Amino acid sequence: MQSKRPLSNFGMAQFTVMIVATLSLINNIVLETEAHAAKPISRILFGSCIKQDKPMPILETIVAHQPELFIFLGDNIYADTTDMDVMRAKYAKLKSDRRFARLMKQCPILATWDDHDYGVNDGGAEYPRRDASQRIFVDFWNDPKDSPRRRRPGVYDAKVFGPAGKRLQVILLDTRYFRGPLKKGARRVGGPYLPTEDKTVTMLGEAQWKWLEEQLRVPAELRIIASSIQFVSESSGQETWSNIPHERTRFLDLIRTTKASGVLIISGDRHWAELSVSTERTPYPIYDLTSSSLNQIHPRGIPTKNKFRDLQKTVHRENFGVMTIDWNQRDPKIRLQVIDVDEKSQIEKHLSLSELR
Repeated sequence: MQSKRPLSNFGMAQFTVMIVATLSLINNIVLETEAHAAKPISRILFGSCIKQDKPMPILETIVAHQPELFIFLGDNIYADTTDMDVMRAKYAKLKSDRRFARLMKQCPILATWDDHDYGVNDGGAEYPRRDASQRIFVDFWNDPKDSPRRRRPGVYDAKVFGPAGKRLQVILLDTRYFRGPLKKGARRVGGPYLPTEDKTVTMLGEAQWKWLEEQLRVPAELRIIASSIQFVSESSGQETWSNIPHERTRFLDLIRTTKASGVLIISGDRHWAELSVSTERTPYPIYDLTSSSLNQIHPRGIPTKNKFRDLQKTVHRENFGVMTIDWNQRDPKIRLQVIDVDEKSQIEKHLSLSELR
């Protein structure tokens, strides 16, 4: 029988370093998980559409509201380029803003992208620099080295915060990397897009759909699903899930089949804010709170048609969204708000968690 050769001193040293590094990584993961689980998240703020070259006074208002978590919903810069040096320069411009820097230090930050920070207006899977754009994106948002978004196509991601009974899951969707071509027709108020009958056109791509199903089965009391474009709003020419109706139906069916309770959708893109709700094919009312824009005023000031609008009010000034959760109630209470740059609450809705089951 051949005897095993003992490790050399050099080999033993390498082995020891490897073990120590592995234990350190495991310990960091455990500590991060415990930190997330230690305290429930009660105040989530979010917004979209921020021009990196324009003043950002609303970020001071956001910081003053002391968010425990902030979610950037996309169009976090306006890159609109295939030149990655130009894209990096625009991210650098945003990063240099003192208000943005304060927000980044205030609380945990989560982000997904929309078309302009993805790289092309109304773009989808046809954008030729999507992989390079993704690398710049995850670097800018400080994704850790072991982040799944550094290893797989698309910037979708999910996190769970808080202890059992008060768990908040945040699901960030990627509605750009995999999205198929949109059908065009005569331009309407919102744009030229029409619902497609082509069942091969996807919004999320199969890998992301499979991942989403897994995430909807993760135990959580409340789930925020961040979609860069509106989910509930009807198709009125603009980009919306309603332009790919079979994918919108698939989403609602997935909520039902996974028995995922507590779903609330937040979205951006429109340069105005509104609250929509759907009860069609849904196990419970599905709300979609749209907040946009962080530093741009909508030039038209007229919203598109939306039969799903829950409150007949839209906000066309700079704004951000707020979700406040009172976990201490037997039936936790949720307040949805849109707040403008003058700190005035323009849209407000109160829900009980039991309404989302």
